Amino acid sequence: MDVVQPVSFAVMVALAEVWRGVGVVPDGVVGHSQGEIAAAYVAGVLSLEDAARIVVHRSRLIATELAGTGGMTAITASIDRVDSLLSGVHEGGADRAVVAAVNGPASVVVSGPLAVLDRLEARCDREGLRVRRVAVDYASHGPQVERLRGGLLGVLEGVRRGVGRVPVFSTVVGRWVDGVEMDAAYWFRNLREPVGFGSAVAGLVGEGFSSFVEVSAHPVLVGAVEGVVEEAG
Repeated sequence: MDVVQPVSFAVMVALAEVWRGVGVVPDGVVGHSQGEIAAAYVAGVLSLEDAARIVVHRSRLIATELAGTGGMTAITASIDRVDSLLSGVHEGGADRAVVAAVNGPASVVVSGPLAVLDRLEARCDREGLRVRRVAVDYASHGPQVERLRGGLLGVLEGVRRGVGRVPVFSTVVGRWVDGVEMDAAYWFRNLREPVGFGSAVAGLVGEGFSSFVEVSAHPVLVGAVEGVVEEAG
């Protein structure tokens, strides 16, 4: 993970420059989890140096403090259905599984301990739901991330940020954000709290945005974006 995330970040920002080089400049940006760091750089909120600093420190702490402690599972179902499923496999405290991301009307990711995810996936299979274990060995966007709070806030304290030249729609707070808000505490929340990607896309559609370009190594979110647009009519 301490290699994969920095490489993924490099691919995203490089592709954004390729698009810019052929005249495609965004009217707004939205990023999913680590992708929000790349989005903040593309928007001009973060310098390349500070964006890379966030990615590298985040990746290092995940690799040293969280790796091997949990996992994540993607479920093709509504958030209401997933909440119902979780109620049947719940464990209390930091060992519970939680919704880590809502990407679209029928695209939800859950994170938590492996034993809980195993039970959740078995229940999904019994109910005929499509389910897929994400290829990570930690439980991002959930209670386990709390153990990184002190370390991450400490190393990111000096991150410089500005207003930016392109608006950023936050998947953390669900609205347009002034780049100055994206301080160390914001970037901890970016890793700790659920990713509201679906609601962010819905918000953009509601404001009249009609063209979306996924800038990543693989179009994993295209289907979710299509689902949001279709639901909006």
